[in-house]
Amino acid sequence: MPGPYDDCVDVTDFCVVSETIYGYRPSLGATSFFIAIFAACMGIQTFQGIRWRNWFYTAAMTIGCLGEVVGYAGRVLLNKNPWDNIGFQMQICCLIIAPSFFAAAIYLTLKHIVLTFGPEHSRLVPKWYTWIFIGCDLFSLILQGAGGGVAASAESQSTQDVGSNLMLAGIVWQVFTLIVFAALAGDFILRANRARSNLTVAASELLRSTKFQLFFGGLVTAYVTILVRCVYRIAELAGGWKNDIMQNEAEFTVLEGVVIVVAVLCLTAFHPGYCFPQMQSSNKIASNGVMGDKDISDPEMTSQSV
Repeated sequence: MPGPYDDCVDVTDFCVVSETIYGYRPSLGATSFFIAIFAACMGIQTFQGIRWRNWFYTAAMTIGCLGEVVGYAGRVLLNKNPWDNIGFQMQICCLIIAPSFFAAAIYLTLKHIVLTFGPEHSRLVPKWYTWIFIGCDLFSLILQGAGGGVAASAESQSTQDVGSNLMLAGIVWQVFTLIVFAALAGDFILRANRARSNLTVAASELLRSTKFQLFFGGLVTAYVTILVRCVYRIAELAGGWKNDIMQNEAEFTVLEGVVIVVAVLCLTAFHPGYCFPQMQSSNKIASNGVMGDKDISDPEMTSQSV
């Protein structure tokens, strides 16, 4: 963090908290709570991934949770020393990019929903949902990661602003991607619903099952919370460093921390392994009669090709 306070090692009469980028000492209680939740979900996701063999879904969720843990660990360092540059680097890089992995987990589900309830109702060939949205998410991730790296290592205000603008561009792109995703998903749902009478018996039973309804409700909730978080981050970064939004810990705790906790809990509690087994990589799922073997083989769930 460049400037006249480079030599500050802790809060003193000169090195006041208000002169740090965030303007406050992060709450140790809230930060510890987030670390515990994300660490627990990371462990649960790892177990579920091994149990249900949803490899790419599990990878996205586990990496995202790890990023959250590391990011909040950085805020623990900032609690001890608000001038800690390592803590700043950890939290600005990791907390910016981690939710992109949770968004990727959501994107992975749409192809399988389309295959299960009628690909003829989709505007796109099902496999393209994965490639298009994961590709867009990757581009957003690169922008945000590069911006976080530039901002964290900046030695001048102008360079730090470049990093902020890159992060802002990445999050704006992520919001655009989320909106397009919702539009295509909503269009498919409407078209499939109009042809609901043509569903197979197995698909109709799945649609009526409590597990699938919880899974779908969890997806929608996770989607909304991630979108809310992204909108908050746009407002935070658009105002420049040390703006009022960036220095409001309560808003950060709710609109960055709590909303992502809700998203991760939904994506963990209503895991597709037992709520939407069509995403399992095992060919045994074909015996359920909803999808055939050719529909299950899937690059984002197995090592086989589509």
